[in-house]
Amino acid sequence: MTSFRSLSRPLLLGVLLTSLVGCQRSDSYPSRPITLVVPWAAGGGTDRVSRQMAAHLEQELHVPVNVINATGGKGVTGHSRGMTARPDGYTIQMATLELNMMHWTGLTDLTHEDCIPLMSLNEDYAALFVRTDAPWKTLGELEQDIRDNPGSLQASGTSSGGAWHLALAGWLMAADFDVDDVVWISSTGSNPSLQELISGGIDMVCCSLPEAETLYAAGQVRAIGVMSPKPVPGYEEVPTFEDQGRDWTLGGWRALVLPLGTPEHIVVTLRDAVRKILKGETSIANNTNGTAAGQAQQTFPQFMDAAGFDRTYREGEELQAFFNETDEKFGTLLTTEAMRSVNSERYNSMAWPTMLLVLIGLTLVAIAAVRVIGANKQSDSAEMCQAMDSETSVAISGRGVLNFVLIVGGVVLYCAVVEQAGFLLAAGGLLFLMLLSLGTRIWVSAAITVVCVPIVWQLFAGLLRVPLPPGEWGL
Repeated sequence: MTSFRSLSRPLLLGVLLTSLVGCQRSDSYPSRPITLVVPWAAGGGTDRVSRQMAAHLEQELHVPVNVINATGGKGVTGHSRGMTARPDGYTIQMATLELNMMHWTGLTDLTHEDCIPLMSLNEDYAALFVRTDAPWKTLGELEQDIRDNPGSLQASGTSSGGAWHLALAGWLMAADFDVDDVVWISSTGSNPSLQELISGGIDMVCCSLPEAETLYAAGQVRAIGVMSPKPVPGYEEVPTFEDQGRDWTLGGWRALVLPLGTPEHIVVTLRDAVRKILKGETSIANNTNGTAAGQAQQTFPQFMDAAGFDRTYREGEELQAFFNETDEKFGTLLTTEAMRSVNSERYNSMAWPTMLLVLIGLTLVAIAAVRVIGANKQSDSAEMCQAMDSETSVAISGRGVLNFVLIVGGVVLYCAVVEQAGFLLAAGGLLFLMLLSLGTRIWVSAAITVVCVPIVWQLFAGLLRVPLPPGEWGL
């Protein structure tokens, strides 16, 4: 017994110490994966910078850093998700210029004062791109075409009222055009807009030079000019707007921020890590050229230089002063009468389901009106009234109600999935399933879907210029 006790005490002490050490480790930051929220679509400049930063943060913090693209609401969805998350350091927000704009347009109450700024990463100026086979080679030629045919050209690059839309609208105003002389087509970011440009769906895209680097280097798009006060390093061949006689500049920024209330020691840990990354003190495997992992290392500044991104960064009081100055600038600009139309769209991406629900409501009203009129005409016959009441109750409690619920439910489901799946997949899939549920044959349902969905796309996206969501797969 004495021997057992003498052995059990050290064993118990060892277990206790191990559990204490384990508790300390679990309480240390970070001890689990971190989420980096990006308010714009995958493939765009903000997404590319964010994913590179996430990879470097993983290297520095030794935990996974997962990038989440929370698009929609002209940037409100992503910024709200990141800035209103639990302030525990496990959700980081990639904020963009829209944070200085959204509250001025009434989209949200969130401002730069509703977060803890860590570091700004870069500042990029807007540029104007067209297809290489477009008839315009200079800004002057493009302006002349707009002057001759106002309202005939379409542009995109971000959501309506977003940074790149504002850049284009400011250029139009500086050239004495109306802001509607070029029709803006809302999108979830520069990447889907550029894909739409090269497919011939729109005439021009306004975004930063690095965001269009791949297509620009491949010769698929031409840069008409950049809205910077001086040539952009790495793109010296692209003329500035000022060089072409147009006095207008505007650029965007990207910064990492945290929710208010995040503990100070977590803020310091993350800020120190980001500072090391921005100074090039960390490196990750570079597989962009097909090299094996670990054979080539790349720092964050090297990535930014290779991609053509500006590397201006700010922190502390300098960053706070920059936010204040930019916010005041856009407050003055966006509240002017001339810029009010920039903040509104002719239609939004939910116009199609809204119209469909309105049509369903009108149909129900019409059915009710017909039944009331029929009931009044037959009021002199009790038997006929009873028969009609019986038929009505059967219709209301039978297959018709189920079909109505399926239709309304389909519209609601469309609204829930369309931003991720895209209009063609969401509308096509739901229409096909509803037709099957209504008893339509499979081949007839498929034929109707294949014919009707593209027609609706052309009607809304082409004729009415409704910004139907392309989704994560560009559909």
